[in-house]
Amino acid sequence: MIDPQTIAHMTRNEADMAFKKRVQTVFEWINPQDEDVILDCACGRGFYLNMFRYVSQCTLVGLELDWPVIQKAQQNVGHLPDMLLNNANIYHLPYADNTYEGVILSEILEHIDDDVAGLKEVYRVLKPGGIVAITVPNANYPFWWDPINKTLETLLGTHISRGPLAGIWANHVRLYTAEQLRESVLAAGFIVEEERAFTHHSFPFIHNIVYGLGKPLLESGVMPDSMANAADRTTFDKNDGNLLNPINLGLKVFNFFDRRNALNEPPGRSTVNVCVKGRKPA
Repeated sequence: MIDPQTIAHMTRNEADMAFKKRVQTVFEWINPQDEDVILDCACGRGFYLNMFRYVSQCTLVGLELDWPVIQKAQQNVGHLPDMLLNNANIYHLPYADNTYEGVILSEILEHIDDDVAGLKEVYRVLKPGGIVAITVPNANYPFWWDPINKTLETLLGTHISRGPLAGIWANHVRLYTAEQLRESVLAAGFIVEEERAFTHHSFPFIHNIVYGLGKPLLESGVMPDSMANAADRTTFDKNDGNLLNPINLGLKVFNFFDRRNALNEPPGRSTVNVCVKGRKPA
């Protein structure tokens, strides 16, 4: 298993406390061995691929449908060894049956119309006994994580799904209850080996701050280097930790709110994520 100190080091620049828990969960459920072939579907900008390469020599494949996003992944991780990036669709994975020991499916199912069809394709390309690590946003999310959408849902039965105020609903077809996620995973043929939910305590409006404001600012290139290095998910060793840096000060505040969060909260508690470890029968 990857030791907790290494995971903490790889997420030291992370302002999204739920993402830190997702990283812990993915590495706990998919423990990379050098001979493994692992798929990140969809890989986004390559953050998981970067971390898996940092700690292992396994062969890595990233799949992403959005061409501008996979171009960013190419910039971030395309130069790393034993790394393949594909522009393709989860409904038609361009891989042979029984190819992968593990598949990362983190924050993906909520974006697609037919989640069971996507899961069946993942099932097809997994080797017998292979693991899929699935994380999705929880329909019962904490008020302070996204107060705007929580208020709109409660009072008007609606939400914002586009733009800087979209929050947890950004470009999503649905959010999930634990029961809904379990049913979809079982319908695709997987054995459900473990379920968990995490991130209950949060800094107010953190989703809007991190993704509505911080992410566009970082990608614009206007931040001073010291601030960019402290906010960059793709670098683990450039942040000096100086609290005079506003980014580091903000991270310290966010971590203070995160200190009471467990890796698996009690059933029924509002959390940012619900997750399933699925196994293809041997």
